[in-house]
Amino acid sequence: MTKTLLNILDAFISERANRNYSINTLNGDRWTIKTFLTYIGVTYQVHTADQLRKDHVVAYQNHLLHKQTPKGMPLKPRAINHQLIPIRLYLRYLKTHGYITQSLDQAILSMKEPKLLPRSILTHAQVKRLLRKIDTTTVQGIRNRAILELLYSSGIRSGELVILTLDDVDLANGRLKVFGKGQKERVVPIGKTAIRYLQSYIRGVRPFILGSQHTRHIFLSRLGKPYSQKSLQVMVRKYAAAQFDMYVSPHTFRRSCTTELVKANANIYHVKEMLGHSSLDTLKPYINLAINDLRKTHAKCHPRERDV
Repeated sequence: MTKTLLNILDAFISERANRNYSINTLNGDRWTIKTFLTYIGVTYQVHTADQLRKDHVVAYQNHLLHKQTPKGMPLKPRAINHQLIPIRLYLRYLKTHGYITQSLDQAILSMKEPKLLPRSILTHAQVKRLLRKIDTTTVQGIRNRAILELLYSSGIRSGELVILTLDDVDLANGRLKVFGKGQKERVVPIGKTAIRYLQSYIRGVRPFILGSQHTRHIFLSRLGKPYSQKSLQVMVRKYAAAQFDMYVSPHTFRRSCTTELVKANANIYHVKEMLGHSSLDTLKPYINLAINDLRKTHAKCHPRERDV
């Protein structure tokens, strides 16, 4: 019996799971590829690998170009490219495992993305203002302050934070063991302020929240279960909505941490390692942002600029 493209998708996801990709990545890949397969299935009645052609792949890319967001706006190049990545990998998998003879992954062409400066960044003063508004007289307040201090200090991702265990933190030496994308392990430093709040939470609050539950996860919900990314997003937006008119997410703290390090002339290679990036190219927008700030400072402070 000929395997359908959906059947092969299950094998593809299983192979990636064996390579220790996170559950969030696997779920996202499955949804993206399944959307592609549904499109070609409904539009062209393509359900098996032998029916798949280059024209179908190109047609789906054109479909994404004309697709609109719920607000009626076209998808941004970056969003389209993000959707095409797992599809390209899936097509490569089909070729490698002999399901198709053509290299259809080469039919996927990435869109050119405009070089935009990072968005949703808080200044150090704004971060301090947000953190001071957290009520640390409550159990949840102490936990939330420890979470946000750690995000801002270390620049780790929200997905990396929620899976942290007590075994991953070394408060005595100010270090944190983090498992990033692809379960790649790295060690990042923790600042003194974050250490102080983390100590207060772990020693004085976490045992109270834990109750009769049994988990090594550092951050817990009200019921003593591991804190979720969804809960983290809701918590951050709640605090930010009361103070800022801009969109603020957990990732905002990662961007803000990166921006402050680059502006302070930190070694770019060290910043890359700390954030768990595979390439220095990811930091180019932050370098451009720092240069823009330098230009503003130059225009404001250089005596010759004031002669105009």
